[in-house]
Amino acid sequence: MKKLQKFTEPQITSTYAGEFAGQYIAAALLSARTLDNKLITIHPNVKFKEVLQKVAVDGIVQDASCDFVTSGSVVLSERILEPKELQVNLQLCKQEFVDSWEALQLGYSAFDSIPANFNDFLISYVGGKVAEATEQSIWRGTASNGQFLGFQTAFSASIAAGGSTAVLAAKSGSIIISGSVTSANVLDKLNSVVNTIPDTVYGKEDVLLYVSTNVAKAYQQALAGGAIGANGWNNQMNVGEKPFNFNGIEIVLCPGMSSDKIVAAQKSNLFFGTGLLSDHNEVRVLDMANLDGSQNYRIIMRYTAGVQFGIGQDIVYYGAY
Repeated sequence: MKKLQKFTEPQITSTYAGEFAGQYIAAALLSARTLDNKLITIHPNVKFKEVLQKVAVDGIVQDASCDFVTSGSVVLSERILEPKELQVNLQLCKQEFVDSWEALQLGYSAFDSIPANFNDFLISYVGGKVAEATEQSIWRGTASNGQFLGFQTAFSASIAAGGSTAVLAAKSGSIIISGSVTSANVLDKLNSVVNTIPDTVYGKEDVLLYVSTNVAKAYQQALAGGAIGANGWNNQMNVGEKPFNFNGIEIVLCPGMSSDKIVAAQKSNLFFGTGLLSDHNEVRVLDMANLDGSQNYRIIMRYTAGVQFGIGQDIVYYGAY
């Protein structure tokens, strides 16, 4: 007589804290496109806050003499990178994910990597959502609940405050520009941004043009024809991806940016901070079946994240100020 095989649902209660949670937090946060592609500088071990020191020197070379004569100027600027404490408290129905996980285990999936267990599968799912939220906060985040202050907010505040250390607003001649970016004007807009880049920054190897999704689309459409000739770049018209490069500067797509935004900056001047070794980190997966008999599970994540820029005068921002 054949025995009936009893299906046993995966038990998923697990807790990771401190440094052990860091590997899961890292997988979630650093999957954000801006971070995954290393488009900005990542400081992974900021436990509370970190002082960013940028040194600017000028006129240090002088004619030789027998005496020691101080030359040039040294300007030391400081900015504070203070990641914000954030959390995820999520409840989902277990049964909705069991079939997907079993398919992964049996190989019926297009995914290249198979999670070792149900815990990793669930954390991976939620981690993807955290990555999306992180990408958005990096660029357009505000002080709102569930976000941290993003670059766009910081740039706008710096420009509004003005002064000798403020971020530079993109200009056409002497006029500050902003507004919609389309395939008809994207080349002019990018040209104005590049012309605003200080001579001391232009040509540095890590200077990038960060653009929003609609600006990237407009650039591809412009190179496909019309703006540069009837047949487009290299006579390809609408066939193939066109080079994301404008006059020698690489263009990078940042999905977290708001529409009609362009930033010219060195990636060494833009910083993301988190505390992967912090005691505040926590990843917890709770199976509620043994507690209330339900098919629910709860995922809890606690982590820190934040951004900051270094020298404002080395950054050009096209957007609403």
